[in-house]
Amino acid sequence: MNDLVLTPGFERAFRRLVGKNPRLQLQIEKALLRLAADVNDPRLKTHHLSGQLKGLHASSAGYDCRIVFARQKNLKTGVETLLLINLGSHDEVY
Repeated sequence: MNDLVLTPGFERAFRRLVGKNPRLQLQIEKALLRLAADVNDPRLKTHHLSGQLKGLHASSAGYDCRIVFARQKNLKTGVETLLLINLGSHDEVY
């Protein structure tokens, strides 16, 4: 199980998206649960990013909703932490 850490930017993006389209909340919450359980779940379509976002990863939380995050591993405990950075449509986050 991975730890999820939400940044203020991610929280703002979540409130903005759900405010515009309340139906997205359930999709995003399901995707976050899957990320916590298994970051490589094929339904998430997790992939590495390049260019200015090199070193980060993205996952799908629905048709046109992406979660951008960084993977960090605690060397002492071995637990992986996912730092959730941004959320939005493909064009908004890339």
